[in-house]
Amino acid sequence: MSTAAEAGLRRIFAVVDLLIDAVDEDALVPALLPLLLGAVPGDSIVWTPRAGGAQRPLTLPADLLSPDEWDAFARGAPADPLVAHTTVGTGAPLRRSSLQTDRAYHSLAAWTDVYRPIGAERQLAMAFPGGYADGEPRSICVAVNRSGSDFTDHDVAAAALLRTRLAHVLGRLAPPGPMPVAGLVTRRESAVLALLADGLTNQQIARRLAISPRTVDKHLEHAYAKLRVGGRVEAANAWLTRGSSAPVAS
Repeated sequence: MSTAAEAGLRRIFAVVDLLIDAVDEDALVPALLPLLLGAVPGDSIVWTPRAGGAQRPLTLPADLLSPDEWDAFARGAPADPLVAHTTVGTGAPLRRSSLQTDRAYHSLAAWTDVYRPIGAERQLAMAFPGGYADGEPRSICVAVNRSGSDFTDHDVAAAALLRTRLAHVLGRLAPPGPMPVAGLVTRRESAVLALLADGLTNQQIARRLAISPRTVDKHLEHAYAKLRVGGRVEAANAWLTRGSSAPVAS
């Protein structure tokens, strides 16, 4: 094995070692970015979490993207085939040069407003599942930029190797958490739980919702089973902590 290949493997192992020991995402990512930039060599790297919509990225260097450049990127994203690959495509590691010619790349509005100013003449991007954020499935997009020569097949292979491990670790660090009450119970059961959490008795709930106390009992019985709780106090707590935004019947 050549010296260069050995050095490349050492950089990959450095990323893997960091991932094995990771216990907190906020601490992991700042330490991870320089190691990723070593394993897939480039001039800069952009780490963008997405849950429901694009979020502000973390970058190395830290001041890589100004607010105006990030806004320009968001405006140009719908016309960018590499962005499409990481949002609606497979997300496997891919060089921009595999998608479009330099001429087509340079014709993008984002080239003038974003990519050229940050020196992203060449790009390699990938996306992978990133666990959950606020109960929603999340993806992570990672883009590495270069001002010089294009990324090699070895760079793509290194990114693919790390992508699987990154997805596994982010899934471990950002689990789904409890399902919101609104995703488990019916609209009428939600209404009963909301009034229960307000401290109303079954008789008061029945009067408020114009149903019988017996029907209130049945709604609570079904809700207890769905929420896996043992009684009124646990059900009220589940509503207050997981279901206050659920729809309530009038």
